[in-house]
Amino acid sequence: MTSNANTTANTTTTVAAQQYPTLQHTIEEIVATGFVGLHVRVDDEHGEWVGTAGHSALGESAPPPINGRVRIGSNTKTFVATVVLQLVAEGKIALDTPAVDYLPHFALDPRITVRMLLQHTSGIFNFTGEFYEDGTSAPGIVAWGGKDWVDNRFRTHTADDLVRRALDEPARFEPGTDWSYANTNYALAKLLIEAVTGHSLAEEMHRLILGPLGLTDTVVPETSTEIGGPHAHAYYRYDDDGVEKTVDVTEQNPSWISSGGDMISTSKDLHTFLSALLSGELLPAPLLTEMLTPEAKVGYGLGVFVQQRENGTLISHNGGHGGHAALMYSTLDGTKTMTAALNYIDDADLSMSATFQAATQRLLDEVFGAAQA
Repeated sequence: MTSNANTTANTTTTVAAQQYPTLQHTIEEIVATGFVGLHVRVDDEHGEWVGTAGHSALGESAPPPINGRVRIGSNTKTFVATVVLQLVAEGKIALDTPAVDYLPHFALDPRITVRMLLQHTSGIFNFTGEFYEDGTSAPGIVAWGGKDWVDNRFRTHTADDLVRRALDEPARFEPGTDWSYANTNYALAKLLIEAVTGHSLAEEMHRLILGPLGLTDTVVPETSTEIGGPHAHAYYRYDDDGVEKTVDVTEQNPSWISSGGDMISTSKDLHTFLSALLSGELLPAPLLTEMLTPEAKVGYGLGVFVQQRENGTLISHNGGHGGHAALMYSTLDGTKTMTAALNYIDDADLSMSATFQAATQRLLDEVFGAAQA
């Protein structure tokens, strides 16, 4: 066994290790496809399997820390959607009420409901840019790639400003008639939470999720640039007047993505959250059913993807940017989860995208069984 595998064996129950005898080798092979490092956790009825491979930082030999913190990107959306639904349970929000009723200071189409924000069916322009089915695209209103992003990664953006600028752009489609992933929807969800509670999203997140579940390594960073705690490093490659540069971008001000993807967590906290959510610990059964009811186009519920596989339904969300990424998958009842943290070298061309997708598919096939043909 490698030194990484020896480290893993100390934190893995014997029964769980027997269930996944080749998983350590798999993650080592995945890292060899171009990642800097990878940390994977599987929790099921047999216990906990934890593995790590690659490196915590370029030029260093240490592997990524077990249960190290990572910027989780769009996994943030599942947390935010859960808070909205918890506020629905408290009677503060109604899913099918026009969002403008809660946020009258925005020029929102009155046909856009809270549900449409959470399900990405509002048609609102995505402030990080649009990619259309005919292959064309529209640039975002905030720098999120290349030298511009690197140079401005410590700048503060407000959710209010991001939303206002996005609403100045043409809508992608009529509300409720189609599906398109838009970070603007979740910046609006953050503002909605704050409007109806009078508290910050971070405060409500702690009251409703982080505190009750004891998620001490999960953070809503707002404008804080530090990741805190043990963590692997994230990198970004860009062109600077014809010279290729690679820089450490672990520290950044994540307000540029707002609640579309700004949170920090660990594989262990992601497991605890997703398991609690799907077992009914965080939401009443009718609202959990609403959350897990997918729209027809891509199978997106309210803040989660609902994926059918040969061995059953998987509930998931992934996220990544700027050299950090996180995976979050679970069976429908929350009894088996796979969570992971990756660190890599990102770039404006998203060069690791296909490799990332292939790695994810390989992990899913090994942990949950093959997908439907």
